[in-house]
Amino acid sequence: MAPLLLQLAVLCVALAAAALVLISMIAFITATNVPLLHQHEEEKFFLNAKGQKETLPSIWDSPTKQLSVVVPSYNEEKRLPVMMDEALGYLEKRQKYGSDKVRVITLVKNRGKGGAIRMGVFSSRGKKILMADADGATKFPDVEKLEKGLNDLQPWPDQMAIACGSRAHLEKESIAQRSYFRTLLMYGFHFLVWFLCVKGIRDTQCGFKLLTREAASRTFSSLHIERWAFDVELLYIAQFFKIPIAEIAVNWTEIEGSKLVPFWSWLQMGKDLLFIRLRYLTGAWRLEQTRKVN
Repeated sequence: MAPLLLQLAVLCVALAAAALVLISMIAFITATNVPLLHQHEEEKFFLNAKGQKETLPSIWDSPTKQLSVVVPSYNEEKRLPVMMDEALGYLEKRQKYGSDKVRVITLVKNRGKGGAIRMGVFSSRGKKILMADADGATKFPDVEKLEKGLNDLQPWPDQMAIACGSRAHLEKESIAQRSYFRTLLMYGFHFLVWFLCVKGIRDTQCGFKLLTREAASRTFSSLHIERWAFDVELLYIAQFFKIPIAEIAVNWTEIEGSKLVPFWSWLQMGKDLLFIRLRYLTGAWRLEQTRKVN
């Protein structure tokens, strides 16, 4: 009986090893280089208040504003107006920011949430760049908490630092409101993030993040993932470059209208997490400490 169990154990280990090798080969073969920031002609301009075309700036230019806010919006006609009213109302009261109002970048094709934010970041003018979701789930004045968290990280190496909004302090409350299945998916996703990619950040997926201009240019220029799991790769890249990261508790409210379908979206993100790890591990994707970007 014992030899049979030993043989079964060896067989299981061999099959697991073979599966890992196969998945690693698939991850390596299907890997693509860092997506070039290809802009269609229509994506190089925005319409000003007079309806005239103006060329979008570049993140490689010197900053001309204190803060840029990037809000990815796809089919958000119901939720976006409420969020924008709150954000603009808050920013207009902060005179050091003023409100050089809104610039809309219309993408020719759907690039995914990560791809849309990447386009917005690369067209930003601010010394600091804030990512915010269109649903307004995080109260906009909480940007002050992120600013304090960012300042507490000083001195910033090469002027790079990131402050991540976090809902981790609300975890117990959210568990009480979720089904057992969704709670299991949540814990499974958190484990995969910790095991494969990012250590020390409890909530990688909160859409409220503040980056210095230098941190944004360094991380987004190396980003491959353009869908929902892009936050994880962004923080993986930041930790590789030893960019200091603060995780800051923010107010957060569940807003109806989410585009995520729990099981299938989390399955896709789980696959992305595994492929992120394997592609960097096998050298299909590389990060260079002295990376220069044109």
